[in-house]
Amino acid sequence: MTSNLHVICIDDQEDFVNPNGALYVPGANENVKRAAKMIERLTPLITDIHLTMDSHHKWDISHPRMWCDEKGVSPPPITGVVLDGDQPMFLNYKTGAKTPARARILGMQPKLVAYLKALAASGRYPHTIWPEHCLIGDPGHNIAPVLSAAVHEWEEKRNGMSDVVTKGSNPFTEHFSAVKAEVPDNDDPSTQINHRLIKALGEADMLVWVGEALSHCLANTFRDVVANFPDPSYIKKMWLCTDGTSNVEHFEKYGEDFIKEMKALGMNLTTTTDFLA
Repeated sequence: MTSNLHVICIDDQEDFVNPNGALYVPGANENVKRAAKMIERLTPLITDIHLTMDSHHKWDISHPRMWCDEKGVSPPPITGVVLDGDQPMFLNYKTGAKTPARARILGMQPKLVAYLKALAASGRYPHTIWPEHCLIGDPGHNIAPVLSAAVHEWEEKRNGMSDVVTKGSNPFTEHFSAVKAEVPDNDDPSTQINHRLIKALGEADMLVWVGEALSHCLANTFRDVVANFPDPSYIKKMWLCTDGTSNVEHFEKYGEDFIKEMKALGMNLTTTTDFLA
């Protein structure tokens, strides 16, 4: 039996897991219930619980407001942004059509172009404009009550304190991963590699993952954790609960590719009911 079991819950916040949330991930409301039950079942064995939290301002590069035109008209949520030379283009994911992105804040165009170029060079995802979500201080920012209750019960029974990791408050870079922003800002340590989190996760004998979304924040956090451990065998300590996570709608391929990629490296797959049953 493992002597140092950690659980990491990625962005199990109301805007993602509540069907009425701003950016609901289909199935997440049931995923988080299963994750909470697993924590309740394994409370005597769990050494640490890590809770990551998307934490945005209204003014954010991933929200429509930053991309509104001189008339104040914003693109609809779930719109891509790509570059044609130095011209940002809105990308309609459904039709593939591209239209010029004419941001109201024209003085920021060089900054936005530099960001989009750096993001493209990373080889991950094209930039996406999401609905305003996980606004700091709003109800949608909160951890789902069912999970919060399970974590507090663990804290009480084990005299422990969960490790809360916030991310995303820099308005000029997307921040899916809890380890680092998609394009780190040299002037903002909060966007750079979170060595404290890496060190904490490295202490686990087993690390079990749940949370949202498989296609984005969970996938990128997992990849960045793996990338920051020089010993490639570390991934064999990590277990993904397939019934504790789901993909953002229309981005299912991202999640499928992530599972194939990490399983080939040694990631373990399980469920919230089967893990250490």
